[in-house]
Amino acid sequence: MDGIAKWIEKRTAITPERTALIGARRWLSYREMNGEVNRIARMLLDRYRLQPQERIAILANNGIEYLLLLFAAARLGLIAVVLNHRLTPRELQFQVNDSGVKVLIAEDCFRQAVEEFIRETAIGQVLWFDPSGSSAEPLERQASAYSAEDLAEERADGSSPFIICYTSGTTGRPKGAVLTQENMFWNAVNNCVGLDITSSDRVLTLLPLFHIGGIGLFALPALFAGGSVIVPDRFEPEKTLQVIEECRVTLVMGVPTIYDLLRKSPSFAKTDFRSVRTLYSGGAPCPHELISFYLERGIPFGQGFGMTETSPTVFLLSREDYHRKIGSIGKPVLFCDIRVVDEQRRDLPAGEVGELLVRGPHVMRGYWNLPEETAAAIQDGWLATGDLVRRDEEGFVYIAGRKKEMIISGGENIYPLEIEQVIGELPAVDEVAVTGAADDKWGEVPVAVIVVKEAMELDQETVKNHCLRRLAKYKVPHLVHFVSALPKNATGKIDKKQLRKQIEESTGWKQYG
Repeated sequence: MDGIAKWIEKRTAITPERTALIGARRWLSYREMNGEVNRIARMLLDRYRLQPQERIAILANNGIEYLLLLFAAARLGLIAVVLNHRLTPRELQFQVNDSGVKVLIAEDCFRQAVEEFIRETAIGQVLWFDPSGSSAEPLERQASAYSAEDLAEERADGSSPFIICYTSGTTGRPKGAVLTQENMFWNAVNNCVGLDITSSDRVLTLLPLFHIGGIGLFALPALFAGGSVIVPDRFEPEKTLQVIEECRVTLVMGVPTIYDLLRKSPSFAKTDFRSVRTLYSGGAPCPHELISFYLERGIPFGQGFGMTETSPTVFLLSREDYHRKIGSIGKPVLFCDIRVVDEQRRDLPAGEVGELLVRGPHVMRGYWNLPEETAAAIQDGWLATGDLVRRDEEGFVYIAGRKKEMIISGGENIYPLEIEQVIGELPAVDEVAVTGAADDKWGEVPVAVIVVKEAMELDQETVKNHCLRRLAKYKVPHLVHFVSALPKNATGKIDKKQLRKQIEESTGWKQYG
């Protein structure tokens, strides 16, 4: 199988002048994109003499330069280590050392962070760039002296490792998921088939490109199909709504937080969404109220599920089921098998909650330099996700929560997501998270943390009474704590580890689960 850089090369032969990338400062056709990828690849070869499977790291904001670098790395058979720029220098240092990065490609705005950790690494060279050209030369200017012609030598194919994405493990030690170019191909196929992505689509990428969601949903699938990818350098609600209308965006990928911010934007009501085929949500379970908000206004809104280790897409909900199956993440994508199992890995019937196992050509090769963790995660070809789900009688799947976040209270299993969805029904609730607290009598008890909507009021008694009407008594939160904001990670997910620490500091409750 060819490597993914061939997609752009072949698209150049088919539709050279069709728009491939739309950035904050410039647009590139497929011909121009292919030329820039070739120039950057030649520059990397000339400057650093990089060999296939050597690692380069990318530390940058979103932008078309990020995608150009990824395709240049793919063309050379290099492995790109995508670094989360929101991490501390110490955390970045670990990932760089763990993966054995030879060259760091960094946006100049991160110079201070790099200078704090680079001395403790084996990095030999740093390529600095600034898309605006104000503090360092733009990437395209640095590579402009090199040929735009396709490279004669084939240095990669589908089996070549493509990226290392670090994901936190249960021990807290980050693990680098190794995804191949073939993994990216099958993810592209699954998304193109599942969402009918074609060359006519204009996809808006709002997730960070250092995250598999930014790369695989739906930037690479759209480029595979010959469509256009819009890559803002940052997320700004007002600007995003303007882009959706002016660029006639057809497909958007975001997390619930993004869609909540969009609907609160002053321009939301007057934005023309008629070009949008689907707003798609992932990364975290989407509140039913948020889904209904968009659907009631005639804006198609769907939800899916994926993870770093699966490149990422596992489930997609079809458009015809958006209204009928609110809250479902859909059914498995075409080239993917799933199981729902108990603790002994026995298959469970519809309606029962169990752990999700995944198998398919989009599943990672393994964790970088962690053979034992890889063997524990992938057994007989099945990846154990750590996610708890249930299937209904029609085969639609619903998230129940993370296995490690399940609360066991007096021998009963409690799934925080179920409680969060019930509390989210209250009109005054802006955001809610439920976690577990140690309890001498019950072992663990649920605790709810709520952000109240502006200019509205809510008290603990109202929340508990609502839960009593909708849930078994043992599921009702023992404590309801109100905060101004919930801690989030780089992809907009609620950081429950930080949340537990925050609650402990503000309430005095100890030993959160």
